[in-house]
Amino acid sequence: MAKKFKIKKGDTVMVIAGDDKGKTGEVLQVLRKKDAVIVAGCKVAKKAVKPSEENKEGGFINKEMPIHISNVKKVEG
Repeated sequence: MAKKFKIKKGDTVMVIAGDDKGKTGEVLQVLRKKDAVIVAGCKVAKKAVKPSEENKEGGFINKEMPIHISNVKKVEG
């Protein structure tokens, strides 16, 4: 049976632990298998990207990484 979370895609959440503590953002994705969420603008990492058809140059992109669901809380509004 799939895990149930009170937080779902599109909700506004606040990070309550870690480097981004106090930041708020919208949930972009819920990762049920990892008990994690991806929040817009939080826990951003630079990722190296190889050149491809869409991205001819390659280089670096900023990408949001997963945050454990226990480290975020739902914000009303």
